[in-house]
Formats: sequence, structure tokens, C-alpha cells
Amino acid sequence: MSDFYDLLEVGRTASPDEIKRAFRKLARELHPDRNPDDPAAEARFKDVAKAYETLSDPERRAHYDRYGDAPPGGAPFDTSSFGDIFDAFFGGQSPFAGFGGGRAEHSQRGDDLEVVVDVSFEDAVLGSQQTVDVRTHLTCEPCEATGATDVSQVVTCDTCGGVGQVQQVRRSILGQMVSTVVCPACRGLGDIIESPCSSCDGDGRVVGETQYTVDIPAGVDTGAALRLTGRGAAGARGAGFGDLYVRVRVMAHARFERQGSDLVAELAIPMTIAALGGEMTVETLEREETITIPSGTQTGRQFRIADQGVPSLQGNRRGDVRLVAIVVVPESLTDDQEDLLRKFAAARGDEVNESRSLLGRIRSALS
Repeated sequence: MSDFYDLLEVGRTASPDEIKRAFRKLARELHPDRNPDDPAAEARFKDVAKAYETLSDPERRAHYDRYGDAPPGGAPFDTSSFGDIFDAFFGGQSPFAGFGGGRAEHSQRGDDLEVVVDVSFEDAVLGSQQTVDVRTHLTCEPCEATGATDVSQVVTCDTCGGVGQVQQVRRSILGQMVSTVVCPACRGLGDIIESPCSSCDGDGRVVGETQYTVDIPAGVDTGAALRLTGRGAAGARGAGFGDLYVRVRVMAHARFERQGSDLVAELAIPMTIAALGGEMTVETLEREETITIPSGTQTGRQFRIADQGVPSLQGNRRGDVRLVAIVVVPESLTDDQEDLLRKFAAARGDEVNESRSLLGRIRSALS
């Protein structure tokens, strides 16, 4: 890994505030929202985060200046989880929250958000990508989330000393009671902005519309919630982003319904094929399949097409398509068809209705 000072683009005599400002600038450039499909930016963000984590701590910085990147006591800096780094540097104790330094964990990341996305039945079974529009707090671009027109005019709050909290003493029947409350002067941010940004009025964020592409996994069902880390609302003055929860609502299908991991549909079979047997072509969600109908098939009989159902979210198996036979009796017959059926009924000894249409009786009499 490169030298930590080189990574942050500062000199070895840089002050803590200079290191913090350098990290803020680089972190914004490498933020996942700005580089969603850039693995190189993500890798560089990890390196920059590690450098800041070391140089922002006086003891660790002194150790680095003497011994380099060798961890004190053999305890390595864990960069294996990008999510952990993201939470550490853009979450509750973000260095984006201001320039006070050494404050308590009072800076709150942005709110978590939830949106509902309607997904077609096919896309829920087979997987897809969906675009969701979100109205939320976004980072103020003109001031780069600082809330100030000039970062040099952001000063440490005199009331709380940059901690963001003050102690109050009150008397009670039990004596003096000391409580810690949010600093009223800086509203818990630890900094005072002498010249607020006109775009965000010093908040470091604005309300606007943004759009995200969501991967819908194959096999998802109604009610499932997909979490997009760091895609929620921006916190005040760079305090980090909340998460976005995308709740799935699967639309109904014209033919299929879902029963567990199986897809179930009715299969209308003409009575002649049901009686004599034959082959029928059916459509699943992905392709056409030919199934054999045995002679004597009755309503309610099920036909199974293996591995054409709903994939497991764990990816270890897939359900089947089950087709439930519905034997279809024709609602109207030609005279020839009726004669043939009557002869068939007579051969079986079935007693059937003798009434026939007037036109049918006339035709029989003339023949």
C-alpha cells in the first residue's frame, strides 16, 4: 500500500484539521454513490479510509511515523469488510460531521427509507433489475455537505467545545442531578457555521429526487425487503447515509399462482383427448413443453414439469410446474357431432336427454 500521507495527499507535518479536510475531499470523490460500478474507486476508498483511521489518531500516527504500517501489538487493521468501513466513516461518528474533533457520538446518520416496488410475476420468479425513484435528503453539492460557503468559517462551538453535548445541573430532593443534553448552540453538531450555505441553509443536505437500480433476486416473494446499504437519506452536514429498504410487491399472473416453490395452473383438456389420450403443448414462464395425456384422464389429475418452478433464494433447488387437469366438455355440437355422441352413449348404455333442436329433428326426418 502507498504511504498514508501520499494517499491523503498531505505532507507529513499536516495538522489534524488538514488531514480531516483531505479525507473528506477524497471520500466524497470515491463515495459509492458516485462510483457504483467502479471497483478501483472502492479499493482506493478502503486505502484512504485506512490511512485516515491511522493518521487521525495521535498515538497511531506516532507509531506509523516511527514504524510504518506494522500494526502495534500485532493487531492488524481489518479492511476485509467494505460495509464495516462504510459504517465507520459514513455512519454515526462520521468525520464528515464537522471539524470540531474529539466529540462524542452525537452526529446521526440520515434516516432509513422504505419504498415499495411492484414486480411482475415473471420477474419475481426469474429475477430482474428494477428502477426505483426516491425523494429524500441528498448531499448539498455547492457546499459539499459542509453547510458552509467557506469551510474556513466553520469553527468549533464555544459552548460545548466541539463535543456536541453539555451537562446540566439541577437540584432535586435527592440533591444535585447532572444530566447530559444536546448542545443548544450547535444542535449537537459541535461546530458553528459563520456563513451558512445559501442552497441548504447550513444543513449540508437538500431534498431532491434520486434513482437507484435494484437487483431483484430470482424467487423473491411479496413482502420481502431488500436492503441497500448507504442509499437512504443523507445526514445533516455529512453525518452519513441511512439505508434504503425496498419492499417487494409481486403482481398476479394471468395463469400461474405460486404455492411454495411450485407454480400451479389449470390445464384445459378437451374431453376427446382426455378420453382417448394424446399430447398437448403448454407454456411455462420460460419455454414451451410437450406433455403426454394418458387415456381416461379425469379432472383434477396433476401433471408435473420438473425444475420449471420458483428458484430457491439460497440457490440450492428449484420447484416444479404443476398443471391441474380440467376436462372440457363442448358447450355446443354440430348435428353430426351430436349423432356420434348419441351412438357412443347408446353403445355404453348411457341414458341421455332425447330432446334435440327443431332444426336437428327436421334434418333427421329428411335424411
